[in-house]
Amino acid sequence: MLIQTKIQLEPENYDFIKRVYKELNYKSLSEYMRQAVNAQIKEDRKRLRAFKRRQAMEMIGKGPYTHHFEDIDGEDFESR
Repeated sequence: MLIQTKIQLEPENYDFIKRVYKELNYKSLSEYMRQAVNAQIKEDRKRLRAFKRRQAMEMIGKGPYTHHFEDIDGEDFESR
């Protein structure tokens, strides 16, 4: 179910959209707007994921390195 919301556009952008949406094979003005908003949201989600990934990598790099196999380091496993 879609949620109705209001947006504000600059007059020249609205006039352009109103003139060309049929030429670009959109069913309606609303479909054009919906696809434009969805494209922007998709791009913003990618950008946000990349930002969070970059932050996580920086946090990993700042953390102390713990050697998990320190207690068994140097043991000869072949002779066991």
